[in-house]
Amino acid sequence: MEATKILYITQEMFPYVAESEISNISRFLPQMIQEKGREIRTFMPKFGCVNERRNQLHEVIRLSGMNLIIDDSDHPLIIKVASIQSARMQVYFIDNDDFFQRKGMTSDENGEFDDNEDRSIFYVRGVLETVKKLRWTPDVIHCHGWMTALAPLYIKTAFSSDPFFKNSKVVYSVYGDEFKSPFSGRFGEKAIIDGVESSDVADLAGKEVSFEDLAKFAVKYSDGVIQGSEVINKNVVEYAKSEGKLFLPYAGPDSYVDAYNAFYDEVLK
Repeated sequence: MEATKILYITQEMFPYVAESEISNISRFLPQMIQEKGREIRTFMPKFGCVNERRNQLHEVIRLSGMNLIIDDSDHPLIIKVASIQSARMQVYFIDNDDFFQRKGMTSDENGEFDDNEDRSIFYVRGVLETVKKLRWTPDVIHCHGWMTALAPLYIKTAFSSDPFFKNSKVVYSVYGDEFKSPFSGRFGEKAIIDGVESSDVADLAGKEVSFEDLAKFAVKYSDGVIQGSEVINKNVVEYAKSEGKLFLPYAGPDSYVDAYNAFYDEVLK
C-alpha cells in the first residue's frame, strides 16, 4: 500500500525559526515529498520568536476557539497559518498566549522553561484536534523533535478509533536535541486524557522523565523509528530494535528524502 497523505508534526521549522537540523529537515522534507506526488500538512508551535508580520501569519477563525484542559487549567487553542510561496506549501501554527508568547522556543537566558512538559501536551493535542477539524485523514504521521513525543501515544490510544486516525501509521524521528532538565514526576498523570489509561503512561509515572525516557516512550507507540541525527542516544536505538520497530538508520543530507519517502510505504504495509 502506498502512503498518499503525510502529516508532519514538528518542533521547529526554518525559516520561521533559526536553522537547525530539525528545522531544515522540517522545511525541505515536506516540500520534496509533496513534489513526489503525495499530499502533505505541516504543523509547528507559534513560538514568540516567529515574526507574524514578516511571515504573513493569520488566524484561521473556523479552526480556533477550542479550549484544552491541562492539569485542571483551561487553555484556548488558536490556529494560525502561513504559506511558503516558493514551495507552494501551507504551514499551520498552534498558538496559545500562556505557552508560546515567549522569545525563546524551549529556553531563555535563565534555562529551560519549567512548563515545557505542559507545552508539549498542549501542542500535540492541538495538532490532532485541528487535523480532525480539517477533516483530513493522514496515512502516515511523521513526528520531529521531543516536543512531539506524545503524539504516538495519543494516536494509538485516545484517537485510535477516530475515523481520521484509526488507520494512520506513526513515524518518530529521534534527534540529538536532548533537553537537560527532566520533566516532573507528574508528567504522565498530566498526559492522561479521555481514552488514555493510567497503564498506558506507566513508563512515565512516579519519576522525573529524562530525554531518554521520553524518546523511548515515543518509540514504544510508534510504527517506525528514524535516526534523525548522526549522533543520538544509543540506548534509544537499542530499545527501538529490541521492540522490533521498523528502524531507519541515519541518512545524510543528500539521501534522507528518498530514504524517508520509501520508509513511509514500508511502514504502511
